[in-house]
Amino acid sequence: MDPSVLGRVCVTFACLVSSLGFVTWRQSRALEAHRALDDVRLQVSVAQAERVELAREIQVLKSRARIVPEARTRLRMHTPDASEQVLLGVGGGS
Repeated sequence: MDPSVLGRVCVTFACLVSSLGFVTWRQSRALEAHRALDDVRLQVSVAQAERVELAREIQVLKSRARIVPEARTRLRMHTPDASEQVLLGVGGGS
């Protein structure tokens, strides 16, 4: 075999191997980026679920059905009778 042909074959083979190595490296980087993106998407969905759960808990804690019994037991409050209520009028002093 002629040395110039052998040199071309070696250079061609080296280019082929290096291009395959580059493709493999690029694909592995793409898979790593895809995994990172999946992790971020999972974190976002968990955070959204936690936000919805917290909003639901806030609604329950703010509800009258919860506040009235707590006020009666902890603060010893009661619903006022008619004699205990005072109505304030709005008007100019004259």
